[in-house]
Parts: sequence; C-alpha cells; structure tokens
Amino acid sequence: MSEHEAESAEAPAKAAAKKAPVKKAATKKTATKKAAEAARKAPGKKTATAKKALAKKSPAKKAPAKKAPAKKASTAKKAPAAATAAAKKVASGSRPESQASKAKRAAQLNEALAEVYYYAHPELDFENPFELLVATVLSAQTTDLRVNQTTPALFAAYPTPEDMAAANPEELEELIRPTGFFRSKAKSLLGLSAALRDDHGGKVPGSIDELVKLPGVGRKTAFVVLGNAFGVPGLTVDTHFGRLVRRWKLTDQTDAVKVEQEIDDLLPESEWTMFSHRTIFHGRRICHSRKPACGACPIAELCPSYGEGETDPEKAKKLLKYEMGGQPGQRLKPPANYPGTPAPPLPSRDPGAGSPTTGPGSGTGAGSEPGTGSDAAAGAAR
Repeated sequence: MSEHEAESAEAPAKAAAKKAPVKKAATKKTATKKAAEAARKAPGKKTATAKKALAKKSPAKKAPAKKAPAKKASTAKKAPAAATAAAKKVASGSRPESQASKAKRAAQLNEALAEVYYYAHPELDFENPFELLVATVLSAQTTDLRVNQTTPALFAAYPTPEDMAAANPEELEELIRPTGFFRSKAKSLLGLSAALRDDHGGKVPGSIDELVKLPGVGRKTAFVVLGNAFGVPGLTVDTHFGRLVRRWKLTDQTDAVKVEQEIDDLLPESEWTMFSHRTIFHGRRICHSRKPACGACPIAELCPSYGEGETDPEKAKKLLKYEMGGQPGQRLKPPANYPGTPAPPLPSRDPGAGSPTTGPGSGTGAGSEPGTGSDAAAGAAR
C-alpha cells in the first residue's frame, strides 16, 4: 500500500475518534437534562441520577441549615434571665442533687429572703404564750388576719386558761365564729385550757412533747409557740412552707413531718424559726399557689421553678399581696419595723346576722388556704 493510500485509510478512523468524545459528552449532557426535566415533572419521585445532578448544581441551598443553631441560641438568650447556674442545673433534673448542693442553695435562699423580709415575724397578735397558743389553734382554715380581728374580744372575755376553761361553750363559739369551724375550735380551746389549768399550773409548757398532748395542738402549732414564745428553734411546715420548699427543689416530700426532717438537715438549727417566717411571708405575698408573681420576685434568680407563674413584670406586680401590694398587713399590732400599714379591726356585726361575709380573710371554704395552725382542726378530734 502506498503512503498516500495509508493516509487515506487512517483518515476515517481519526475522524471517528475525534467525534467519539463529543458524542459521549452529548449523551451525558442529555441524560442530565432529562433527569432534571423528570425531576421538575415529578418532584416527589426523584431518581438517584436526578438527585445527584441537582445536588451538584445547587450546593448553596445547604447553607440555611448551618444557620439553624444560631437561631436556637438567640431563643435561649430570651429564656428567663433570672436563673443562676445552680438553679438551671436543678431545674434540668439531669441527675439527683447532692445534699451539700441543696444545703448551699438553702443557705442562699435564706440569706436572700432575709434581705427582702428583714421585718419577718409571726403574723398573729399575741401578748403571752397562752394568747399565741389560742390564736394559732384558731388560725386553722382561715387567715391570720381574721384571727387577729377576732382575738381582741376573745382575750378580753377570757384572759387566762382558767377563765377560758370555765367559759360557756355557746358564748365561746359565738366569739370565735368569724374564724370558721367554730364548734370544733371551741372544743379544742376548752380542752387545752382545762389541761393547762389542771396539768401545768395554768402555764403553757415549753416542750414539744408536752405541747402536742394538748387538745387541738399538733407539731406545727407547737413549733409556732416554741419558736415565737419560748425562743426554741423549729420549722413551721404550713401550706405555704411546704409549697415553696418543693418549688425550690429542696424536697419532694408532701408529708409535713418528712418535710420538716429534710429541711432541718439543710439549715443550722439557729435559722429554723426565721427561715419559716421568711418562707411563709414569701408564699403569702409573692409565690402564691395558683398564680406565683414570678416577674416581680426578688429572689427569682435562685428559683429553679421560675416561669410557673406570671413572668411579665407589670402583670406580676398586680398579683402582690399585703404590704408588697400596697395593702394593709395581717396584724392589727405589727412590730415597729413593719413597712406596711396595720390591718383594720373586725367589721361590726349584727348580733343576729351570724358571721360577717365581707372583708379580707373571711373565706373559710375549701378554696381558702389554712393559716399557720392548719393542724388544729385535725387535732380537735384527738
């Protein structure tokens, strides 16, 4: 074969080789185009080829997913500012809190409450241990305010245990009628007065063992008397106290005796009585049962339950009670350093009209919270 004929024979092969890549590229391009077209027609049924093609063409669409964490972070910043690291850790409930950690938080809460309620005190008017004992028994299922409005006439009629033990039951019932449950309370007062007269020489005993033997007197009532009339430290575990120490995650107990035992272990004995007063003050004024005023709480940063109540500051202010809300307190004769105004006396009653139905603290139904002596009614049955 001549050189010219050889070149002529190789020419078609070279042309075919040159055209081959173009044909493959065209085929690939066509496949991609078809996949994209198929994806547009049936977006819910993309083929694997279409997914790969679209993924290569639109890598920028993945960028918004990277911004999502930043959005969550901004939301977290709007979470309650009132939360320390310790309160957050307790609220998360990730693992059981140690006794040492609880004791530290209890001390912090006590210190903060002492600054807010520097004037905390027993909210029952009394002049001696007997008057405090009687007032505490009467405070079952009513407010201390209503008791304070009732006791002036009661103590004027029966100033000593001997006088009250000799009282006419019906006359005694009528005097204490405004406090509710007046028949069972009158029975308790007559019984404890007789016991004081016969077994204790007309004096209130200063020990827990002797006090709880008196009719109508349980541990709660006994500790009120011991702590405030005799200076003997003790925790008063009433409705408010139990509710708050559970909200603060210091205990999960609901039985009053068990609550008392667990909180006793968290605080020095010298602080038991005043911690009770401060906690009860806070429960009555700010940390209410149904609508806590979280947004107006001065110790919110220590509370692991922040947010259970109203967090808007202006709305929360409207929930404050007594001197915190610019209203009279519960005592007709408050201590000298009390920042509020004294409570008004009991509204006058028509002798034939029964107990008054107006005025603060008049409720004795199921919806009213018991005062510091809410064990008295149960004790009357003993």
